[in-house]
Amino acid sequence: MNIATRNVCRAAVVGPTIRRMACHPPVSTGRIPANVLLRNMSATTAEASASTSAAAAAAAARTAARTPAKSVEATKAADDAVPLGKVFAAMLAGVATVSGFTFAAETATASDVPPFDPAGQRYDQGTFSGRFFRMLLACDPRLLTYTEDDARRAGEMVANYRDLIANPPAGVENIHRALWEAQRISGASLHPDSGDVIPAPFRMSGYVPFNGPICVAMVASKTTPALLFWSWVNQSQNALVNYFNRNASSEMSNETMMKSYGIAVASALTVAFGLATFVQRRYDPVTAKKLMGFVAFPSAVVASSLNCYIVRSPEIDTGISLVDADGNDVLPGETSVEAARRGVNSTTLSRAILQAPVYFVPPLLLRTAFKGFVASNPALTVPLTTYLLLVSFGIGLPSTVAIFPQMSEIKADEAEEKYQNLRDKDGKPYEVFYYNKGL
Repeated sequence: MNIATRNVCRAAVVGPTIRRMACHPPVSTGRIPANVLLRNMSATTAEASASTSAAAAAAAARTAARTPAKSVEATKAADDAVPLGKVFAAMLAGVATVSGFTFAAETATASDVPPFDPAGQRYDQGTFSGRFFRMLLACDPRLLTYTEDDARRAGEMVANYRDLIANPPAGVENIHRALWEAQRISGASLHPDSGDVIPAPFRMSGYVPFNGPICVAMVASKTTPALLFWSWVNQSQNALVNYFNRNASSEMSNETMMKSYGIAVASALTVAFGLATFVQRRYDPVTAKKLMGFVAFPSAVVASSLNCYIVRSPEIDTGISLVDADGNDVLPGETSVEAARRGVNSTTLSRAILQAPVYFVPPLLLRTAFKGFVASNPALTVPLTTYLLLVSFGIGLPSTVAIFPQMSEIKADEAEEKYQNLRDKDGKPYEVFYYNKGL
């Protein structure tokens, strides 16, 4: 093999691709043909470029494999982060919306208020709208802005209502409206039996601003421990509401409420834990996270219903009084167990329905009407949930309460035998009696 041939073979060995190349025999001139040399150089260069491209592609693949993981983690952290400032702003907006709606409702009905009667009602409780307005005004967050002195002065106005009606103060255009408002202000802050001031978080007017955020936390909980914690906080807050608004003359009320609290907490945590565990095991993480927002609804339904039944069940043993259309006791000293049973059962059912506007409607709206908005603005999910829940709480709660009249009817022939042959003041037999089923 001549020198030219050895050079070609050596070039093939030391080339970047370590590829065995054919050694062409020398031509008669002793040189390698130009076309063969160019072809060999092109093949070597192409394989070198391919090797470099493959290495670059592998490095890019490794980088790409790492980058999505970091991006997913960052996205998840961003999704899980709660924008506290926006949540607080949404909370204020929700409270302001409910307050504004209540103010508009009171103003719209101010021109036709009935004459003031401390034992009566401003709105007709025989109609849905009357029951709705009564409960709406009772839950008005603006009532929290009145001080203890304001509440006691309002109470004095109610106590002296006869003199005020006879001699209205200067500047008061409608004394009857002023007295109804005074009764609302004093009743919102002062206990009707003891006259003590009820702490703001445990008043009816404190439900939206104080219990509302707890409900938001329950709906927004995406993990089982968080849901269990906020379920406990919710039932504890409800128990304190019951305590501060209890009948002060009842010696058994504290014992009954402790029993109710224990069972309500146990039932709420049991249902929440069971459903949360089922959802997380049954569905993929993305679907489970979406469904966790609905777990608070059944747990609140069970807890609230049991709570109500336990507190009210002693009435079934003792019975409740039946009255006529004028509110007069038709059989003084006697009670109806049948009416008590109906009252307790219907109130327990109403407590279950009451949970829908708070725990079911907001998550449903987020996944239907606001689905596109949430998808485009995931950081606003919790603030939007906060606003929707507070508004649903403040307006939806009175709506569900208004479905059931507080004064219910029972036919005379469906009551106990002792009530079936009674006659009214005109000597006519009673066809129907009335009883207070409670809220």
